[in-house]
Amino acid sequence: RDAQESRGLGDVYKRQHWCEKLVAACEREKPEKLLLLGDLLYHGPRNELPDGYAPKKVAELLNPLKEKILCVRGNCDAEVDQMVLEFPVLADYSILIEGGHTFYMSHGHIYNEQNLPPLMDGDIFLYGHTHVLRAEKKGAHTFLNPGSVSLPKEGNIPTYAILEDGVFTIKGFDGTVVKQLTL
Repeated sequence: RDAQESRGLGDVYKRQHWCEKLVAACEREKPEKLLLLGDLLYHGPRNELPDGYAPKKVAELLNPLKEKILCVRGNCDAEVDQMVLEFPVLADYSILIEGGHTFYMSHGHIYNEQNLPPLMDGDIFLYGHTHVLRAEKKGAHTFLNPGSVSLPKEGNIPTYAILEDGVFTIKGFDGTVVKQLTL
C-alpha cells in the first residue's frame, strides 16, 4: 500500500471455504505480504475432520499468492505439505523488520508466551497455534495473534489481521473490526 507496507496475517487451517474467504480478503485489502503462521493443510489427529476439509484445494488457492507469502511451520505441517505448496512452509520461525519494529514470527507450539524466543525489549511476538486472537502490550514486548481463519476458539469469530501504518487490526470476514492495537 502507500507509505507503509500492509501485511495480511492469518492461520488458514485447511478449510477450503475459509481459505476462499482469506483469498477474497487479500484481494480486497491488497497486502504487500501475506504472513501465514502455520498449520496450513492438516489439522492433526486430535481433531475431527472439519467440514470442507480439502487440503489440495487450499494448496491450489494459496499457490498463486506464493510471491506474497511468508510462512512459518505449524505443529501439523510436514515435509509432505511442502510437496504441494509452492512457497516455503517449514521454517520454525521468521524475523521481519517493518516500520521500525522487529517481529518474531512463530506458530506458537515451540516458542510461546511461556517459552519466549530471544526477544529484545520492544520486539513483537507474532504467533498462532492457540486459535485465540490477541493484541496486547505486556511488559517490554507486544503479543499479537490474529486468531484463526477457520477454527477459532473461546467464542471468537473467524478472523485475520492487517498491519498497516503501525496499527495491528484483527478483522472478521464481514469487515468487523474485532480488536486494534497501535504498535
